[in-house]
Order: sequence, then structure tokens, then C-alpha cells
Amino acid sequence: MKIRIVNSKEEIGTIENEEIVHIAFRPSNKDIFMLVKTCPKLKALHVPTSYLKTISKSTLMFLEMQGIELLEGDVWGHRKDINEYYEIKPRIFDRIEELKNEGTSKEEIISKLGLETRLSEDLIKFLV
Repeated sequence: MKIRIVNSKEEIGTIENEEIVHIAFRPSNKDIFMLVKTCPKLKALHVPTSYLKTISKSTLMFLEMQGIELLEGDVWGHRKDINEYYEIKPRIFDRIEELKNEGTSKEEIISKLGLETRLSEDLIKFLV
């Protein structure tokens, strides 16, 4: 699974058909509305913790009405100049399936993967 990294407002108009987008700048309401408009298949918006606090209640309601999850967290160690996508490795999905098959609860899976990977808790919940 790939997460599209968007570093600036100018990039929003250049993307389309993404399912998960990480916003690496402080988005305005207009930026989020434009992103939803340009990506009709959007399922989740991944935003750093410090930026999450500045998103308005009306935008949160809009995302909820559109069925788009707002995920908190960062993509650690990613270099946008090398690749515009952050890739979640297949081994993480394999590990999720392995833990599910062992009868591990959802909360324990989230906790274990949080320790094993540098993925945010919200992103792991979304993947599970």
C-alpha cells in the first residue's frame, strides 16, 4: 500500500485517484476541500499531530460525511525528493494476518505493531 505525500498546496492540483494522502504542510479548509475534490477515491487523510489540532470542526464534519478517515501521525524517514509515495511494506500486512490468526485482539495488534514499526497508532488501526 502506498501513501501519497503532499508537501505543498501547489501539489494538490497535480494528484488524482489517491486512496491515502499524507499532508506534510498545515492545510487550510480550502486545501482539504480541494484534495477531496481532486481525489474522489480518497479513504484516509494522514496529518501530523501538530497540524491536526488546527483543522476546523466544519472540515472534520465534512470528512466524516464523505467517509474519509482522518489519521494522526507522521511518515518517518521518508524523502520526498526520492519518491512521492511512502510505501507500507507487505510484511506489515503479513504480520497483521499472522497476529489475527493467533487470535490476538485488535488492541494488542495495534500495540505490537506500534513497537515493531514506526507507523502511527491511527494508521495501524486503519490498516487492521
